[in-house]
Amino acid sequence: MYRIMIVEDDDKIAEILKNYAQRYGYEAFCVQQFTHIKEQFLERQPDLLLLDINLPSYDGFYWCRQIRTVSNVPIIFISARTGEMDQVMAIENGGDDYITKPFYLEVVLAKIKSALRRAYGEYAVPAENRDTLETAGLILDRTRNTLSWNDSQVELTHKECMLYDALARTAGAIVSRENLLEALWDDTQFVDDNTLTVNVTRLRKKLEQLNIYDAVETVRGQGYRLHISWSGGGSK
Repeated sequence: MYRIMIVEDDDKIAEILKNYAQRYGYEAFCVQQFTHIKEQFLERQPDLLLLDINLPSYDGFYWCRQIRTVSNVPIIFISARTGEMDQVMAIENGGDDYITKPFYLEVVLAKIKSALRRAYGEYAVPAENRDTLETAGLILDRTRNTLSWNDSQVELTHKECMLYDALARTAGAIVSRENLLEALWDDTQFVDDNTLTVNVTRLRKKLEQLNIYDAVETVRGQGYRLHISWSGGGSK
């Protein structure tokens, strides 16, 4: 039984989400103390978070970053904020999806199922390979969102980590833009295609910080491919 942690300061909304999740077989609980969310997360070890942005003391963006220091569990923002920048910030701070209020409970349930399936089900990385992935000496640590090469290391955002992972698992093969979008976002209908381009550019810059150049190739009209040319020395 998957455990869902609900971080929502509107008691009525929190209770509705809790009851609906329980109706469909999930174990759900609502946070009551909003100044110690990370501690409650570590104590209860949920499999997924539903996280509001407007919270007492610190906002949801802050708590998302805090959770990301200790876990990669799926985090779905649920907020009355409808601005594009709020959704961008949610993703940039480590969120996996974004739902605007008012919402349909059926949509929330569908996104929960999709996120859990991606994290733990048929689309998940096998348990024995879940923590790290090594490609020609370049090591991705999924638990810390870092890339290490020789004695250097860079930190990745959650999406950069997912992007590199999707490319590295099939290194040398072309991964279509459509497949990458689906790997990074559960609902691609509302994702601007340019958002993927931005994340690819950022990943390239992180690789350059490790003295690795031209590793992510754009294959025009098809997608992207990860070369492992850095194995010879990691320089351009």
